[in-house]
Amino acid sequence: MEALLRQALDRAEEVARQLADPATARDPAKLKLLGREHARLSPIVRIAGRLARLRDEHSQASELIATAEDPDLLELAEIDLKRLPEEINQLEQELDALLVPRDPLEDRDAILEIRAGTGGDEAGLFAGELLRMYTRFAERHGLTVEILTLSEGNVGGIREVIACVRGDGAYGLLRRESGVHRVQRVPETETQGRIHTSAATVAVLPEAEEVDVKIEPNELRIDVFRSSGPGGQSVNTTDSAVRITHLPTGIVVSQQDQKSQLQNKIKAMEVLRARLLDRRLAEQESARAAERRSMVGTGDRSAKVRTYNFPQSRITDHRINLSLFNLSEVLDGGIGELVEALRTASREEQTRA
Repeated sequence: MEALLRQALDRAEEVARQLADPATARDPAKLKLLGREHARLSPIVRIAGRLARLRDEHSQASELIATAEDPDLLELAEIDLKRLPEEINQLEQELDALLVPRDPLEDRDAILEIRAGTGGDEAGLFAGELLRMYTRFAERHGLTVEILTLSEGNVGGIREVIACVRGDGAYGLLRRESGVHRVQRVPETETQGRIHTSAATVAVLPEAEEVDVKIEPNELRIDVFRSSGPGGQSVNTTDSAVRITHLPTGIVVSQQDQKSQLQNKIKAMEVLRARLLDRRLAEQESARAAERRSMVGTGDRSAKVRTYNFPQSRITDHRINLSLFNLSEVLDGGIGELVEALRTASREEQTRA
C-alpha cells in the first residue's frame, strides 16, 4: 500500500498544480475531470497527513519512555502509547480502503432505467415502488433525480422510466443495483390470498461524456413524431418527440417528455451515449475472466440480484447472501446497508484478484 499511497500523493500534487493553472479554467471539460479527481484524492491526503502526525507522536512517546526522568512526562507518554495505536490502526484501515483502485467512472452521474418485467400490473406497481425507493435514497445522499422519460402502466404503475441521478458519486452508489429485482406478495386483486411473484429490471449506467463515446452524425437516424400521453400546450400538438437509432448497434432511444424537439433530442443523446458506453464496458468486462467470476460488480442485468418478500418483511440480496428484515424502511429509501455491503464485497474481491 505504501507504493499506492506515494502514487496518490504525487498525483494529488499534480492535480492541485493543474487546477491552479489559468489554462485549466478555460477548459471546462478538463476542469470538471480534475475537480472530480481532486475530490477523490483529498481524503487520502488528509488521512495520510493525520496518520504521519500520529506516528510521529507515537515515536516521540516511545523516546520519552526510554529517556525521560520527569514523572509527569512519563505519565503523559504512557497515556499516548496506550491511546495512539488504536487511532493509528483505524486510520490505516480507512486509508487502505481509499487506496483500493477505483473505477474512474464512479464519480459520474448515473442513468437509471427501471422496467416492469413479468407479473403484469403487479410488476408495474413494483417498478413504481423501486423508482420511489431510489429517489428517496438519492435525496438522503444529496443527489437529485431528473425524470427523462416515463411510460405509465395500469392501476398507477409504470412500464418504464429512465432518469438521471445527478451528484458526486451517483454512479458509484447505485452501480451495483443493476439486475432483476423480484417481489413476492399478495396483490390487492388476489381474492384467494395467494402470494404472487413479479419482477422488474434495473439498469444503472454511468453518464457518458462526449469524450467517452464518439458518435458520427452519419451513424444516426433521427425520426420526429407527435408526443402521446399527458402533456401541456404544444407537447401533444407538434412533432416534438424524437426517436434516435444508432445504426451500427441498432440501439433505439425515444424521448418525448420535454417541451421542444431540441430538448428531447439532447435528452435522447444523453441516454444513447450512456447505453453505448455501457455496451463498451460490458464487452471489456466479458473479456476479463476474473471479473466474470466475481460475485458482485459485473452489472449483469440477466441475473436475479434481490428478492423483496412482503409476508416476511424480508429483503435478500442473493449476490452476497445478505437478508434484512426491514422491508418497509428499505422501500422508503433505506438501502444504505445493502449498498455498503455490496461495496465492501466488491472491494474484498478486488483485493483478492
